[in-house]
Amino acid sequence: MGFLELFLLAIGLSMDAFAVSVCKGLAMQKVTFRNAAICGVWFGGFQALMPFIGYLLGSGFEKYINAVASWIAFVLLALIGGNMIREALSKDDEEEDTSAALDVKTMFLMAVATSIDALAVGITFACVPVEIIAASPLVNTLVAVCLIGAITFVLSCAGVKAGSVFGSRYKSKAEFVGGTILILIGVKILLEHLGVL
Repeated sequence: MGFLELFLLAIGLSMDAFAVSVCKGLAMQKVTFRNAAICGVWFGGFQALMPFIGYLLGSGFEKYINAVASWIAFVLLALIGGNMIREALSKDDEEEDTSAALDVKTMFLMAVATSIDALAVGITFACVPVEIIAASPLVNTLVAVCLIGAITFVLSCAGVKAGSVFGSRYKSKAEFVGGTILILIGVKILLEHLGVL
């Protein structure tokens, strides 16, 4: 796998994180660089970490990981999305909006949900070595996961900002749409796993 293929792979892997970042931005009243960077670090970090873990696990465990990865992503995204929809439909005006929350628990669940498919990609790195800088397979894999993480970081930051532009005017509707998008991403991941899409 060369640089171009790796770049396209990184863009593809980061799309779920981008969509979730847009949803986070939709739920925020005001977005600062710090907020966007927190999302970028969580999503970018996990998009880099998961393929590396997958690479270390190797191809021997591929069938077991592929069997559950889509289900885990679906359940996590459905739970998070359902909670956002519930809050959007709630009559209570809460001071603190958890759909906009950047706490460790929320961000951890979202980061895992959006990056679990990257675990299987890391396993493919063990089967189809990355050839970027003519060094050892481990060094090439480290460069690859750093590139994936960096691209995801940038797109996640941009997603938070893009979401905030629309979210401040249409907060409850935006939360509802954001939650629906998360659920649809989860359904898409599951349907692709089941071979329907």
